[in-house]
Amino acid sequence: MRATIERYQLPGIAVGVIDDGRIIYARGHGETVAGSGDPVTTRTLFKIASNSKAMTAAVLARLVQQGRLRWDDPVVKHLPDFAMHDPWVTAHITVGDLLVHNSGLPEGGGDLMLWPEPNLFSRDDILRGLRHIRPAYGFRSGYAYDNLLYVVAGQVAAAAGGASYEELVRRELFAPLGLDGCRVGEFSVAAAGSVAQPHMRDGDRNVAMRRDAATVPEIASAAAGGIRCNLDDMLAWARNWLQPGEAQKAWLGDVQRAELWKPRTPMPISAQRRRWDNTHFHAYAYGFRLADADGAWTVSHTGTLGGMYSMMMLVPDRRSGFVLMINGDGDRARGVLGQVLLKLFTAPERSLGVAGYADELAKPATAAAGATPALPDIGARKPVAASALRDWLGIWRDPWFGDVRVCAVGDGVEWRSLKSPKMHGKIGTLDGRHVLRWDDIAVDEHAWLDFSGSGDARQLRMAKLNPDGDFSSDYEHLAFAWVGRCD
Repeated sequence: MRATIERYQLPGIAVGVIDDGRIIYARGHGETVAGSGDPVTTRTLFKIASNSKAMTAAVLARLVQQGRLRWDDPVVKHLPDFAMHDPWVTAHITVGDLLVHNSGLPEGGGDLMLWPEPNLFSRDDILRGLRHIRPAYGFRSGYAYDNLLYVVAGQVAAAAGGASYEELVRRELFAPLGLDGCRVGEFSVAAAGSVAQPHMRDGDRNVAMRRDAATVPEIASAAAGGIRCNLDDMLAWARNWLQPGEAQKAWLGDVQRAELWKPRTPMPISAQRRRWDNTHFHAYAYGFRLADADGAWTVSHTGTLGGMYSMMMLVPDRRSGFVLMINGDGDRARGVLGQVLLKLFTAPERSLGVAGYADELAKPATAAAGATPALPDIGARKPVAASALRDWLGIWRDPWFGDVRVCAVGDGVEWRSLKSPKMHGKIGTLDGRHVLRWDDIAVDEHAWLDFSGSGDARQLRMAKLNPDGDFSSDYEHLAFAWVGRCD
């Protein structure tokens, strides 16, 4: 772990390791905020991001166990106003389908209604917006990771359970499992104690960003990625799956535990995973990922949320696993440390160690491997005057994202979302195209803008400047129509 911290200059990290049911290591390193002197401990809250999905699935499993719903219930049984783009899919998509990324939604489809936070989109907005997002492939015919349907799953749980999603998580999960340090919904930072803040790299420094206000608000995305936990509670959560005792079995019996860990949707296997772990099988279950690694069965998930990274990896047949949480730019750090820890249980003799795996990830792509061309330099853009964009100034509307203003501000032209307040920036030109550079560092995938048409038939489409950028910046799924003038 020290080698990982040093290699990636992490601001803070918490790591716990379980071997044959026993916690053999649990420790925090670094700071909750770089330079603050406030240490990361095993009681420090981290955003677990998409590791929240397993908790959402477990709440639904509790409700199934109680007879309040069935996995094969049509979603419209519990949410009559729910609709997908295709009416047939609307009628046939089930509660279980919401959890396994096979709905036909494009990867990250509609995520701009969730992030960047905070924004003004409600869960009702998300339910209304889904019907306008066109599918990218056939229903139940493939895998594409999505978040919106987990928000829908949370609303199904609320409808069947007779309480808000947040209250259900506290009632059905935190309380019976003793996860007293976890938080969902609104909470006071001061009352929570130690709370890690996300960071970004600025040159050779870690800089805190997207810092919490004194009161953390309830967010629409909670069921997809909005839960926070400390290391002690995440280890308790992991042991609940690895070594359930009578109390844990009373909480969730064998039948529903098996349902949660059944493979549902086949997932692609990367060349790196094949090379590092000799993986032959990879599938999504209800809120968990399943795979073989060096001949061992693994159950896992990761979480990524703007300067926060997490991983829970279980090796059930050995009753072993680990949890790690990082509050910095930790994508590669998570992958490297996770790989080293996994190898301790599956094939220690094959481990490359932190330096070995980090060096492999640092190798530049070769032409033979299909190296991508260099990205345009956003710093080379030129500002655009309002007169040059006079035909495109006005209010533009997308059916699920809502209205944006493309209007003169000072000497330039600003793009500003009305529902997502952090999404605003100045329009310029770069390489002969219009480009949008965001003002707020919370929005880090800059965008191309393509205007077309004339009169009332004017259209605006967007695309990521970096085509391999974060899929949650799903600009490609927006289709704006001009609806009126700026004034």
